[in-house]
Amino acid sequence: MVKGPPGGKAGRRHRVLLAGALGVLTLTGAIAVPGVAGAATGLGAAAAARGRYFGAAVQPAKLTDPVYTRVIDQEFNSVTPENALEWDAVEPARNQFNFTAADRVVDHARSHGAGVRARGLVSPSANQVAWVTLLGTADDARVALRNHITVTMGHFRGQIKTWDVVSEAFSDNGVVRQSVFANRVGPGYIEEAFRAARAADPGARLCYNDFGIEDIGLAKTQAVYNLVRDFKTRGVPIDCVGLESHFISSTAIPSAYRQTISAFASLGVDVEITELDIGGSGTAQSDGYRRVVSACVAVSRCTGITVWGVRDSDSWRSNLTPLLFDATGARKPAYYGALSGLRICARTCHLP
Repeated sequence: MVKGPPGGKAGRRHRVLLAGALGVLTLTGAIAVPGVAGAATGLGAAAAARGRYFGAAVQPAKLTDPVYTRVIDQEFNSVTPENALEWDAVEPARNQFNFTAADRVVDHARSHGAGVRARGLVSPSANQVAWVTLLGTADDARVALRNHITVTMGHFRGQIKTWDVVSEAFSDNGVVRQSVFANRVGPGYIEEAFRAARAADPGARLCYNDFGIEDIGLAKTQAVYNLVRDFKTRGVPIDCVGLESHFISSTAIPSAYRQTISAFASLGVDVEITELDIGGSGTAQSDGYRRVVSACVAVSRCTGITVWGVRDSDSWRSNLTPLLFDATGARKPAYYGALSGLRICARTCHLP
């Protein structure tokens, strides 16, 4: 894919109009929200004023970068250790756990008053681990699954509020995706994972997370919807659904996006936008972020948003320039689109 042009005109200065007593944001300044105890600045503060969080996926190795950490600490009130809690990172050999990288992100967040949500407890990364692929029986697979969940969540008990217990378990046609655990245990491994997670940390919020479920009319979305409805009916512990929301451009955002959020919320679970990025630049990208964020704000049980990275240069698909900050850490038009979606200023938060 061809890398798009940087967002906005060179040298453009942004001014922001904020409603009520929410304060003033300049190009280099930060939002401070009076009356919100412990609020972050920037997007985190704006989201907190709406009873939500605004977070970012954080790479442990980049916490030595002062620009990177400045953006995190100034703008976000929640973080996700980007890939540091995936199975291949945490338990590369059986019963040999390594939490060093994830600990670094969690410790940084807690020292700055930010919340933590975790991705990757049981995800396709498990299929990349040699010892997991050699699990030969259903019983052995169950033991490995439960032990991984118990040890990992036990290590972070009381430190991580929300876990994506199972991620990306369905194919586009709505059938449970083939994996080591699906093949050995059957589709019921998803329920077993959630029950093990509740036992490991009864105080944690437990989510199912997936990509390509942003349109309620799709077979995959319907399959996840039916799973959650079944879990709620039978008392299987589940608290939230995560819509990853990786969009190649603003035109890829489904018209039914808000309807999808509402549909999941109607099942009695919270909804979180967990890995948001939108390819593009300028006004189109800004409007895409506004639409996604405003869709979340419009549904009371949509509790927060996480963008999948900090700066464009940190993104897993940097060629699409999909994030809110450019490589220098400067706010892009997309930033102001997200801000306007939080409804603290006019339809567009920057003036030419």
